[in-house]
Amino acid sequence: MATTDSTLTGLTKTQATQRLHEDGPNEVAITAFNFKRAILSRLWEPSAWILEGALLVEIGSGKFIQAGFIILMLLFAAVTGAIQARRAQRVLQSLSNDLTPTAAVKRSDQWLTIPVNQLVRGDLVSLRRGDIIPADVDLLTASLTIDESSITGESTAVQRERHATAYAGTTILSGHSLATVTATGAASRAGKTISLLNQHSAPGHLQQLLGKIIGYLALLDTILAVLLLITAIFRRADLVAMLPFLAMLFIATIPIAMPSSFAVANSVEAQVLSQQHVLVSDLSGIQEAANLNLLLLDKTGTITMNRPEVQRCDNFSSKTDQWLLEMATSAVDQQHPSVVDNAILNAATQQHLTPLVPVKFSPFDATIGYAAAIVNTGQGHVSVKLGSWQRLAAMATNSPTLPTAITADTNRTVAVMVADQLMGVFMLQDQPRPDSAAAIQSLQQRGVQVIMLTGDHPKTAEAVAKAVNLTGKVLAYHDLTPATDLTQLAGIAAVTPENKLAIVQQFQQAGYIVGMTGDGVNDAPALKQAEVGIAVNNAVDLAKRSAKVVLMTPGLSTLVQLLDSGHRVYQRMMTWTITKLSRTAELTLLLTGGYLWLNRVPLALNALILVAILNDLVTLVLGTDRTSITTHPEHWNLSRLARLAGGLAAGWTLVGFGLLAGLLKNGTPLDQLSTELYVYLVFSAMLTILITRTTTHFWQQQPSRAVLNAVLLNCVLTIGLGLTGWGIVGISLKLLVIPIVAALITGLVLDVLWVNLQK
Repeated sequence: MATTDSTLTGLTKTQATQRLHEDGPNEVAITAFNFKRAILSRLWEPSAWILEGALLVEIGSGKFIQAGFIILMLLFAAVTGAIQARRAQRVLQSLSNDLTPTAAVKRSDQWLTIPVNQLVRGDLVSLRRGDIIPADVDLLTASLTIDESSITGESTAVQRERHATAYAGTTILSGHSLATVTATGAASRAGKTISLLNQHSAPGHLQQLLGKIIGYLALLDTILAVLLLITAIFRRADLVAMLPFLAMLFIATIPIAMPSSFAVANSVEAQVLSQQHVLVSDLSGIQEAANLNLLLLDKTGTITMNRPEVQRCDNFSSKTDQWLLEMATSAVDQQHPSVVDNAILNAATQQHLTPLVPVKFSPFDATIGYAAAIVNTGQGHVSVKLGSWQRLAAMATNSPTLPTAITADTNRTVAVMVADQLMGVFMLQDQPRPDSAAAIQSLQQRGVQVIMLTGDHPKTAEAVAKAVNLTGKVLAYHDLTPATDLTQLAGIAAVTPENKLAIVQQFQQAGYIVGMTGDGVNDAPALKQAEVGIAVNNAVDLAKRSAKVVLMTPGLSTLVQLLDSGHRVYQRMMTWTITKLSRTAELTLLLTGGYLWLNRVPLALNALILVAILNDLVTLVLGTDRTSITTHPEHWNLSRLARLAGGLAAGWTLVGFGLLAGLLKNGTPLDQLSTELYVYLVFSAMLTILITRTTTHFWQQQPSRAVLNAVLLNCVLTIGLGLTGWGIVGISLKLLVIPIVAALITGLVLDVLWVNLQK
């Protein structure tokens, strides 16, 4: 005999508390971040090996001062990298805690919703389609189709029958069953509590672009290094003496620490968004938000309140309306009620009816279009189905006509079938959220096209679109063709969850950067495909795990905050990118040209290391800089970035060569010339950062306190080192002023050109 829901009781609250005390929470303690280990790991990687090889050369040559500076560079890179990694890890862990799933559990004969880390052995849990199984369990009432790829690596779904074991971390693709928890936390097969954080996702557009930039910089360095080596061979120079310099040149120009710096820039905004109740489960979702130019919105629960109420009942049977409503309550999911289930239950409560407890129950399944129950009426068992009119009408043995008033109305209908006969239909009404129209208008003002997706009839969709001021055509999904003008769409109707992936792909193929909201199991592929997949607050676990962003409150207003964060990351990374390209081109051209001209590298190794360290000091805090929010989607254009950076680099480089020529003409010794060039490189780099961080004149928009302090610290240190001669050759105040004045005048001229280019 099949086990029924009513015969299963689970634990009492007292028993659960005792077992939680004995076994601990349903989670595995996360290994604490080891700062020393993080530093050591950064001292044993390819970028460190280059410097360590140079260090051995310097020690072997007896140049211990230069060796000391290389050690300083190694430690600086390792310590700052570890600091950034710790910061990013803390943010990601905080977001992971906020995204902890919940589970439906029966304790002391009451169904409760609790965090999964509070589950204990012996708990009776309810598992449904879309859930991530929170612990190892034995299935009691039904079989489930499960995706076990998280623990086996196999993508093929498996069927777990009644009394079989299902494992923590796997995802339910179809079915509904009660189950008993058999193992939790470290004792489970997965060995960890399930996190919804997608920490291993594909790189976003910005990361791909920065990857290309790194490749181009590496290519530039390689070409220049080969040129220098060939020149040195022809001049019969000491090649061994050049190796440390070439190694340091690679380190100084290639952004080795870029990935961790980039993660921190995103994590800063992830913290800001979490305070706005927007949780980022994939940091690339923030950067993509800046480029977002199309947002596909689910009507139900996103644009509308998702709190439908029964407005009308059409009864085709000879029974009373109360009987029809009572039958309907037997086919609602009382453990995990949907919004439709709640509408039926609320209508029954208003008429003082007690929901019937079914003998057997199968929750709503979108693939068949209804929920099913077997109920004992006192005169025997009878089947009840609750769901789509179209699906049930095709199965019914009778053929009542759907009332015209319901057919033409802009509302949702739910049909009731008893013993294979259509007995009636409920009309549900769901109103747009009060903030939907204003939020959609705000998104449109940012240059984002908004298109509503709904399974409703096109006439229904048109009425909702009109209510929230969405202008344009509303087409049924089957009317979409490759020739459809996508820019004129306000909504797509008659959409099934399976259609959403194809819709996202069609817009991406048309060149859009797509955002999409979703909540169900069948939304997961589309959420994963979209550049900015957004799970709404009531989404199932699978949808949250597939999305890059999770809204913790209903409505659309917080999406504007997501766009703002994306634009801030874009502006900061734009500053970083242009500055890095400009500084690299300036540095390599001056050093290569200087070597060809002077027959020696014009910058001492110690000074080169200092340039790299001081530049990175500002790079580390750019993620906190003040920015200006633009009102249009951003577009990364590598050729444009190269032109902007190239223009700045050309100006700085020409003045740099002029500075060297003037100093040589006045008889400045070559060792002092190195210090002059060092001062010029640092001040030009700081001015480049100040110029590129804003579209106005750099003195009109103050940077953040951290950026300003880092810039001032670099300038003060540079002046102090130049005057005292610590680590580099000291020069007089008169000589020190020359490169500073040259940099300031050049910076003012380049700033004027920059502002005009931005306009």
